[in-house]
Amino acid sequence: YNNVYGIRATSLRLTNTYGPRQLMKHNRQGFVAWFIRQAIDGEQIKIFGTGEQRRDFTYVDDVVEAFLLAAASDKANGQVWNLGGLEPISLLDLVDCLVALCPGASYQVVPFPDERKRIDIGDYYASYRKIEVELGWRPSVTLKEGLVRTVEFYSANKAHYW
Repeated sequence: YNNVYGIRATSLRLTNTYGPRQLMKHNRQGFVAWFIRQAIDGEQIKIFGTGEQRRDFTYVDDVVEAFLLAAASDKANGQVWNLGGLEPISLLDLVDCLVALCPGASYQVVPFPDERKRIDIGDYYASYRKIEVELGWRPSVTLKEGLVRTVEFYSANKAHYW
């Protein structure tokens, strides 16, 4: 579209973005928000498979910063960039962080049901190296700090998001 019509366009590929004001009513918008909601509610989080599947997580403020940099840069025209977190971690490590932050939360590792096993993607995380080199963007909020901010926000604002 960019090349055919000369309209300035940039594509940012997001992985697991999380943070305040995310949809929390159900799990159809991704597992991160759902895990956070379950942890805050003191529920047991189900981790399918071994829990060793690795993902990266990007705090919403870091994603906004990437969008603003791309929108303001002529270098961004026609580019495609991956946004990812600082480092990939296992789902078990993610849930361990949530359980430590949320009293009453727990987790259970359960085997994949057959219908889910076929669609499991295993490890998935992105390299943000290209956008770091070209625009100077890199995530700055650690997973732990982002989870603390997110849990604090939703704990104070549950009535508006549950």
